[in-house]
Amino acid sequence: MKQKSSGRMAFCGLTAAMSTVVLLLSFVPVSEIGLPALAGALVIPTVIELNRKYALSVYIATALLALLMVPSWECKLLYVGFFGCYPTLKATLERQANLWWIWITKLAVFNIAMIAIYWLLITFLHLDTAAFTIAGVSMPWLILLLGNGVFVLYDIGLSRCIQTYLQKGSPRLRRLFRF
Repeated sequence: MKQKSSGRMAFCGLTAAMSTVVLLLSFVPVSEIGLPALAGALVIPTVIELNRKYALSVYIATALLALLMVPSWECKLLYVGFFGCYPTLKATLERQANLWWIWITKLAVFNIAMIAIYWLLITFLHLDTAAFTIAGVSMPWLILLLGNGVFVLYDIGLSRCIQTYLQKGSPRLRRLFRF
């Protein structure tokens, strides 16, 4: 029993460390959206191999480390506000039978999170609204609409990565950590 427990804790620690390292790469300006999405995707094996409780502990540990160490506020807020907890939410939602309900809920959560993050960046961190300007026209709603399309592609890609992981990665990981 102790060996299983220590293997689980080691796996959670490694997952949190890898997610934090990915977030620390945010010093490259164009990576502030992609890196939180990638760091969140690293939590998926924890959801699959262990359970949502362990995945939430990895998310909390990574979020705290990100808040302390990651230089980019956009990257921190995207991870803490959405991408870090999304794999756990995805696992919970996809247990439902109604596909329409699943997608409506996913898109609603995404939009609420993005609007809240935008509001925090503008209000408290004084992000210049010119960041949401294209050809001199302020377009935060158009950017949000495009973000919804990208989110749908991200979710579909994440589902395909999960299928591949279940076929190829899971048996190897189980042998390595002796779950």
